[in-house]
Amino acid sequence: METMTGVCGLTCTECPAFIATRSGDAATLEVLAKTWSKEYNAQLTAEDCSCVGCHSATGPWMAHCAACEIRACGTENAVENCSECQHYACDKLAKFFEFVPEAKATLDRLVAES
Repeated sequence: METMTGVCGLTCTECPAFIATRSGDAATLEVLAKTWSKEYNAQLTAEDCSCVGCHSATGPWMAHCAACEIRACGTENAVENCSECQHYACDKLAKFFEFVPEAKATLDRLVAES
């Protein structure tokens, strides 16, 4: 499978929710919902964890991704990911990078390659 980088720099194709959705693995989505509900103090269902990546025009998207302001901004600015944006790295990303430094590393690599 070709690597898919989300708008924010996360690698969608490495995400267990993406992999389980793509393979139709309902049991794994149930496990992810329980695990992430505890981890993030949220009430998630398997449906909330279903995701085909943020580049899909119709979803499904992981519960957070569906409401993600970074994803919405990338869509509005017609960029595949934030490395292509003239405002990289904006304040929205700076806050996100505090929690997910691997996304910054991915986007920085893509900026350097362009």
